[in-house]
Amino acid sequence: MSTDATGPATSTPAAPPTRHPNTQALTIAHATKIYKARGQGRGARVTAVDDVSFVIEPGAAIGLVGASGSGKSTLAKLITGSERPTSGTIRFGDIEVNALRSGGLRDYHGRVQMVFQDPYGALNPLHTVEYTIMRPCQNILGLSARDAVRRVHELLEIVGLMPAAQYATKLPHQLSGGQRQRVVIARALACDPDVIVADEPVSMLDVSLRAGVLSLLRRLRQERGLSLLYITHDLLSARVVTDHILVLNRGRIVERGQTKYVLQHPEDGYTKRLLDAVATPFVRQPPAGAVGASADTTAA
Repeated sequence: MSTDATGPATSTPAAPPTRHPNTQALTIAHATKIYKARGQGRGARVTAVDDVSFVIEPGAAIGLVGASGSGKSTLAKLITGSERPTSGTIRFGDIEVNALRSGGLRDYHGRVQMVFQDPYGALNPLHTVEYTIMRPCQNILGLSARDAVRRVHELLEIVGLMPAAQYATKLPHQLSGGQRQRVVIARALACDPDVIVADEPVSMLDVSLRAGVLSLLRRLRQERGLSLLYITHDLLSARVVTDHILVLNRGRIVERGQTKYVLQHPEDGYTKRLLDAVATPFVRQPPAGAVGASADTTAA
């Protein structure tokens, strides 16, 4: 393990193999996940995800919204392949995710990356920023150590941690929460993924830091053509970064549609209660022009 900083290259920047636009849809079809219920008697079961179906088209930004316990994080685990559905399928193009094993799953993780909720627990406290971001560059892209270090500096600049050389040698405890989450995002970008699954990426950050991370996610999606599944209980942050929204309650999708339109005209009682739980004086405005369109008054 190398913990020494290596200065960023000033000539030819390191880059992964030529990136082609993502043309693969991520399709969730009738996904169900049932667990054994602890402490509720023999044979008791709990359905965390119940017959969920939707498609993330290339370049789309989908919001998955629900309160704690609604099944959001379980669904994220199914999509990223860390758990398998009890029934139903997850497909990325012609790849059946729930049938993948070891090597195939590693390759899939190069295409679909996770950004975790907890920036404090997502980073190994003994590893420098440089080492943390280098590993996927080497393990998935196959870059040499020299090229991986160059890419680390490139990624740090992309996520707004500059000068890169200053941050590369830092350990997690030397970073703020917002800086840690930017490192987590840089690590997710290291293998040049097609899809980012962001599970409550700003919920543990101070309010003053959230807008910066949300703005970063939105910019990365626009500049890199990424597909984004943004998982949150916060309807306002979903409005900032997503085009369409799915509302999840007790493992089932109870409402879906264009984000701004759903927030302005919620139909399901559960969606209305989620909106009533937050201060949203500007959300339920009549749409101007096309259905679902309104002036964007949310600061990024």
